[in-house]
Amino acid sequence: MGKRALVLSLAMAAAVVAAGEIKVSESEVGKGYSQTSVNTAIFRSSSVVSADSAGVRLQFVSYYNGDGKLTIGKRRGEGGKWETKVTDYRAKVEDGHNVISMTVDGDGYLHVCYDHHGSPLHYRKSVKPYGLELTEELSMTGEDEGAVTYPEFHTLPSGNLAFLYRTGSSGNGDMVMNTYEVRAKKWSRRQRNLIDGEGKRNAYWQMTIDRKGRIHLSWVWRETWMVETNHDMCYAYSDDEGVTWRRSDGKQYQLPIKMETAEVAWKIEQKSELINQTSMATDNKCRPYIATYWREKGETVPQYRLVWHDGKKWQMSVVSDRKTPFSLAGGGTKMIPIARPRFVIGKKAAYYIFRDAERGSKVGVYTCKKMSKKGAKWSVVDLTDYSVGAWEPSFDEELWRKEGKLDIFVQTTFQGDGEKTVSHEATPVKVLSIR
Repeated sequence: MGKRALVLSLAMAAAVVAAGEIKVSESEVGKGYSQTSVNTAIFRSSSVVSADSAGVRLQFVSYYNGDGKLTIGKRRGEGGKWETKVTDYRAKVEDGHNVISMTVDGDGYLHVCYDHHGSPLHYRKSVKPYGLELTEELSMTGEDEGAVTYPEFHTLPSGNLAFLYRTGSSGNGDMVMNTYEVRAKKWSRRQRNLIDGEGKRNAYWQMTIDRKGRIHLSWVWRETWMVETNHDMCYAYSDDEGVTWRRSDGKQYQLPIKMETAEVAWKIEQKSELINQTSMATDNKCRPYIATYWREKGETVPQYRLVWHDGKKWQMSVVSDRKTPFSLAGGGTKMIPIARPRFVIGKKAAYYIFRDAERGSKVGVYTCKKMSKKGAKWSVVDLTDYSVGAWEPSFDEELWRKEGKLDIFVQTTFQGDGEKTVSHEATPVKVLSIR
């Protein structure tokens, strides 16, 4: 579509929570590789990220272009024109795991990690603050960098960075955490093995940082390579940038965390269509929310859900009312009829972002005015009038955290089941803004 503005009808606007009109605008960045979901997998952190430079907001985006080359984009302000830089690196984009993760540190340097599925570390920084030109590939700590999967950056309130990844393999992997100190411009090892699979299983996690700097971490266990062996939603938090970790009741973990010591926020059996690697958020009281989906015992249809802590105990809210059953089984990247969800919660509303074949595989959002132990009331609306294929949501977390505005990475992508490609031309990469 290129640049355009969609003004939703008043009926739709009412369904989305806020009174009056809700404006959704799309800004096209360029064309991206679309034959797998590598540009649109949910475990990208982050696909879009904002930073302030001398009082001007800059926004950065990353993706693989139609030739599979690592590409970085930048714009000034909300309606600025996108400037892009195509690097010399061609990724193995035929594997949907090999995503790009990106962030900006407290000094304005971009940090970019890309092309990993049990692969050696691929990491670069920008040559100068807020610039698009990147260095040659760098090491971080030099340890455990030979088999990296699921890399993700998080910016801490201090301006320092956290970097997480899995070393090992599906069903037999450990979780590593590095930290980057802005003043020293140096990476160090924070946790060699934060969550220990004990050679029998591995954790698939999601993480968020609240406004006070507390790191919230949740995960499901997987017993083998097969997705149907996912089970249980577990939880931990850290108040000191990942040095010590605690349960929701404040009791300190002995590290590494193992299955027998992990706090189970919600008990979920294997073969429940429980998905891995979804998202977390916190409310204005810094309470954690975990967005995911699974099928309850005795039911046939997986539903979108929230597992959340009310300050005293864990609660669970069913978000969707889906009608179509499906089953998760096997290994590799799956072509699933629904996307893994992203969730954010602000002062006025909660937003649960998704894609569902039942609704034409458009970008959609469930919204709720108030979370309640007695059951939240959710409304749903489509944010695009076209299918986005295998897309899953990722968004500008810094912009949401600082300004309460949602900018979502959107691209129509395709995915063959079990790491297969789908022949298709490059498709537009867009940033969709909800205001």
